[in-house]
Amino acid sequence: MKGGDEVIASSGPLDWRFSQVFGERSAGEEVHEAGVSSAVDIISAIEFDKSGDHLATGDRGGRVVLFERTDSKNTSGSRRDLEGTDCPLRHPEFRYKTEFQSHEPEFDYLKSLEIEEKINKIRWSQTANAALFLLSTNDKTIKFWKVQEKKIKKVCEINTESSGSIGNGSVGSSINSNSSKSCFTNGGLSDKVNNCLNNDYTFPPGGIPSLQLPAVTISHETSPVARCRRVYTHAHDYHINSISNNSDGETFISADDLRINLWNLEISNQSFNIVDVKPANMEDLTEVITSAEFHPTHCNTLAYSSSKGSIRLIDLRQSALCDSHSKLFEDTETPTSRSFFTEIIASISDIKFAKGGRYILSRDYMSLKLWDINMDSGPVSTFQVHEHLRPKLCDLYENDSIFDKFECCLSGDGLRVATGSYSNLFRVFGVSPGSTETTTLEASKNPMRRQVTTPAKPSRPSLSSITRAVRRESSGGGDGNANSFDHTTKLLHLAWHPTENSIACAAANSLYMYYA
Repeated sequence: MKGGDEVIASSGPLDWRFSQVFGERSAGEEVHEAGVSSAVDIISAIEFDKSGDHLATGDRGGRVVLFERTDSKNTSGSRRDLEGTDCPLRHPEFRYKTEFQSHEPEFDYLKSLEIEEKINKIRWSQTANAALFLLSTNDKTIKFWKVQEKKIKKVCEINTESSGSIGNGSVGSSINSNSSKSCFTNGGLSDKVNNCLNNDYTFPPGGIPSLQLPAVTISHETSPVARCRRVYTHAHDYHINSISNNSDGETFISADDLRINLWNLEISNQSFNIVDVKPANMEDLTEVITSAEFHPTHCNTLAYSSSKGSIRLIDLRQSALCDSHSKLFEDTETPTSRSFFTEIIASISDIKFAKGGRYILSRDYMSLKLWDINMDSGPVSTFQVHEHLRPKLCDLYENDSIFDKFECCLSGDGLRVATGSYSNLFRVFGVSPGSTETTTLEASKNPMRRQVTTPAKPSRPSLSSITRAVRRESSGGGDGNANSFDHTTKLLHLAWHPTENSIACAAANSLYMYYA
């Protein structure tokens, strides 16, 4: 795919290399899920801006950390031309820019409910006047932030040496010891005092200084300052799982388990409910909203996924309350054997539009699925991620790992998709026709050490065919071995650079970056 509309051939598997790491744990250091202070440092959200020059992360402590790109992006010539020369390719390099406390822990006294400060989602908004804008949300409150460079005065040197001159204390003590009746008149000394001082002190040239100030050197610098512009609250009864900016640059949506609300960025005390799946009787509730996202170019179109594994496309022009969808996407392929876990593992945890908006990528517990919005008969392709864990579903249910919400992402050119897994692994799949690319990497400084070899992918059918191309990995070795995975180390959050083959992913409190 290119631009989401055109299918092009891939150039082959990418050679992924380690680029950078921020917040890497030292040897022997552990970050536990709960019970220790270090748990607040665990990264819970990652997002590149549209240019790819800035990266934002949010953590469980309610902090947002911003990184900016520092390497040269104006290299002339194409990648292929540069590969033919002696000049090595420069990988993207980022540096810490600033951080701010986005959310604080709260308590809902009406419902006797604690509200965590954990950042659930971050979304960049359009830049203006060299300022950065972004939305961040926890379970209940959305905030609109402006980050801008401000000029500040900074004291860089103070010289407090007296240089042998007399200070105020010396003058005062001389006056008090020689004359109890002397006084200052308009800042000066009486003649009597002068006569007394002349006996044991010689006036320095220019007279006696009345106040001695240190020499201060001040430098003018610029520093990024974050300011909260809007707070959007009291609109969700359930935990917010998604926020998404509209392409019109004026509105955004927020979604919880049962409702999707439409906001104007400039109006924080009013929102419009556009989707409501709450039944009259909560006992009739069969599915909940799990993720929602606006179309990248059509401001009237958005998609949301459900816990039953379906994706609904809605058109805001049809009605004010979009309870009816314009298109429904669901996998009509009946599982070979239904079980207690069938509906749990079918729940979609994340959806992403491709850059051009024609394709939607979804992630459920077991697999990635690529959907064509012009074909609602089923997914175009399915990529197996956790098929090797199927025999372990009982154990995963007992320790609640089966409810982990893994995110997914697409490359800017639409040729590849990626998602996370356990043991701090993430998977990259090629989606172009005939591609057999399936790469497993570990979030470490040596990402290829856990790579597994997978068999060739079946040939891709035509888009009109109901039969889907399913890529199945080998059940042995590395991540394919069900006995080797570690469910306590999970890579839930990752993001693909919008214009380059660069991936940022979070392993606990560490941010790893890779390039190809």
